[in-house]
Amino acid sequence: MREELFKEGGGVFVTPSSSLLQQLQNVKGLIFDWDGVFNGGVKGGAMPSPFSEVDSMGVNMLRFGYFLENGEIPFTAVVTGEFNEAAFKWAKREHFDAVVYLVKDKVKVLPLVDEMSGVKAKEILFTFDDILDISLAKEVGARFMVGRSGSPLFTEYCRMNGHTDYITGNSGSNNAVREVSEVVLCLLDRFDETIDKRVDFEGEYATYIKKRNEIPTKYFKNEGNEFIPSDPLS
Repeated sequence: MREELFKEGGGVFVTPSSSLLQQLQNVKGLIFDWDGVFNGGVKGGAMPSPFSEVDSMGVNMLRFGYFLENGEIPFTAVVTGEFNEAAFKWAKREHFDAVVYLVKDKVKVLPLVDEMSGVKAKEILFTFDDILDISLAKEVGARFMVGRSGSPLFTEYCRMNGHTDYITGNSGSNNAVREVSEVVLCLLDRFDETIDKRVDFEGEYATYIKKRNEIPTKYFKNEGNEFIPSDPLS
């Protein structure tokens, strides 16, 4: 089985792959934390909170794979507790549906997601890495946790309490998001098809990328219990 490749790389299927597949088949929305997921979570310096083009390609392929699976692009958002300029610019470049920032209690974004897209909690795949993400991870349909050698007790806590379905073998600074995308496409049996059709630049990929590039990215700032439209790039 192809999932053995991920196990060999340190990935852990907390939920058996057959059961996880059923959850993934229901997914209509993708939510990503930022710090610790797309990077190592380091702050400060000349280029804080960066991202990798390797992960960027992975996210695009994941969205395209779900487009092939369901005939539509999944609602896609970054939900972060910080003010991350790199996330704002990258999400706009990639035509995400939304970036919601300064969110500490992330479960509170669920009504906003429902309002924007009609996507319910159990139809969301959430990629996360740390304590402030747990409130949302507990409620959604599929949970992918970024592994990190420095917090083994927290990783075990999430595993034992059923807060994650898969733990990546790679850290946020080593393309964990790309791993997540490949695991999902592998289980959906869409990996080869997604790559083949992406390479063609025509047909279904051309249709997908045209639709994707028409998505305007919306920004929401969390203030108290409200999410205020607020474009940090304007």
